Amino acid sequence: MQKPTHWIEHQNQHSTHKLAVLHQGDQTPGLFWLGGFMSNMCGGKAIAMAALAQELGLASTRFDYAAHGQSSGDFRDQTISSWLADAVAVYQRFADGPQILVGSSMGAWIALLLNRYLLEHGHPPAKALVLIAPGVDFTKRLLPQRFAPEDFAKLDRDGELRRESRYGDGPYIYTKKLVEDGNANSLLDAPLKTGAPVHIIHGGEDPDVPLSHAQEIYRHFLHDDARFTLVPDGDHRLSRPEDLALLQSIIRSFASE
Repeated sequence: MQKPTHWIEHQNQHSTHKLAVLHQGDQTPGLFWLGGFMSNMCGGKAIAMAALAQELGLASTRFDYAAHGQSSGDFRDQTISSWLADAVAVYQRFADGPQILVGSSMGAWIALLLNRYLLEHGHPPAKALVLIAPGVDFTKRLLPQRFAPEDFAKLDRDGELRRESRYGDGPYIYTKKLVEDGNANSLLDAPLKTGAPVHIIHGGEDPDVPLSHAQEIYRHFLHDDARFTLVPDGDHRLSRPEDLALLQSIIRSFASE
């Protein structure tokens, strides 16, 4: 696992912690990574993004949310809002000039929320958004498909649910606070307007984010140049060599525009 190049002491809504950041280069457009739920900045897709940035002579920024990877913090204290606050803090510190936001799974949701934050605070939007297996609004749209009524009763009673991960990086912890905050940050109740081109990459064999959900997200982009690439035999992680080559090709096309 690569060691961070920087640490940020950060206080979000729920905790004070140190964020681990890997920032390299200084040329724009920068590539800005937003990872998924329980993932870290040293996974295959994040490394592929950083390698492409180095090849093109561009800046790249990766970081671990609070209670992820090498960052500190208690996972039970965190929410979508708090991880968004982490992303904003890293972006404000390291994003100099136009940025291509690359978000995977939950990170696609955070990427859209970060872009909305930029617009709401008078900043230029992202140069582009690349959304991989987008788990946008997963607390509201996907968890009800995954959990039985008795699971939600337990969540309400105990304040959390634990589930083993199919990827061997669990157990995953879903807190009542996370679900309620996620639902308050839902984006799919209205059309999406980013002010930037968007490219969704999704695997046809994704067991975690159904293809129908990714297609629904795509249909919400009524005002942007949005594209959708289906990898018919791809899974949720989309980390095979051919998947990473596709990701790099899409990022490269945005970087050259």
